[in-house]
Amino acid sequence: MTPLKVGTQSDFDLKKLVQDMYPLLSEQQRNVADFLLHNLNDAPFYSVVELGKKCGASKATVVRFAQALGLSGFQELRANLLEGVQSEIKLKDKFSLIHKSDHQESLTLVAQQDVKNINQTINHLDKKVFQDVCDSIMKASHVYTIGLGISYLMSQILSYSLNQAAIRSTPLVHDYKTFLDQIEFLTPKDVLVAFSFPPYSKETIDAVKFAARKKVPIIAITDKLTSPITFFSHKVIPVRSQNLNFTNSFSAISVIINAIATELSMCNETKVLRNQKEVVSKLKKMGHYKTE
Repeated sequence: MTPLKVGTQSDFDLKKLVQDMYPLLSEQQRNVADFLLHNLNDAPFYSVVELGKKCGASKATVVRFAQALGLSGFQELRANLLEGVQSEIKLKDKFSLIHKSDHQESLTLVAQQDVKNINQTINHLDKKVFQDVCDSIMKASHVYTIGLGISYLMSQILSYSLNQAAIRSTPLVHDYKTFLDQIEFLTPKDVLVAFSFPPYSKETIDAVKFAARKKVPIIAITDKLTSPITFFSHKVIPVRSQNLNFTNSFSAISVIINAIATELSMCNETKVLRNQKEVVSKLKKMGHYKTE
């Protein structure tokens, strides 16, 4: 059997393979899949028993998971993962904090968790997917964003940031109109960017499913490659959102939003500068800025 390469480019082939096979996996095998996708740089260094413990699965389940991917077993899976790690220059932590040997107050602990979220998100981000996302947004007739809870806030921030980058964008509102009512007017020339983080909103999932039936290109920004909306999305950007309390941290999500807006602003620089000058000029004339 030909080994499945999982280096810088083929690493993402493995992700896609796991995503494709995910609906066919058992619940325990899905636990293995989720852990593997979130820990591609560490997984090759675990034994089959250790990997099983990390996933809450048996040794046999790990082996069956590898076989479900078309591999002979754990050893072949591990060999491919190891080759991927060896061929990839892993990004090191770019941020450092002073670690206290004794008591660590909430500020430091939260900052450390957010730094970890940001670095892990960047380390595991498929740069080609990121570029494809930016290209799709740039070419779209109109970009719509959707989400509920913290995802609703993120959808509004992305839409605002895209407008600043001279991209026409509107967040879908959640009031007297349902998401389905608003998606009815979307076309395949538009793009829908969906935010979805635990606990996953059924309304968001149903809206994305409806948009997919209308052949609207969908970009998912979510916590893992196997979250519910990913199975209806064309491109997926997984973002770590672990927090010390029961909510989702949005630090890494904000970084991704800022990165998308920055990339588009650089590609659209002339139009962005022209629009900004026009807006500032109009606001000055309307007295929105305080003068000395």
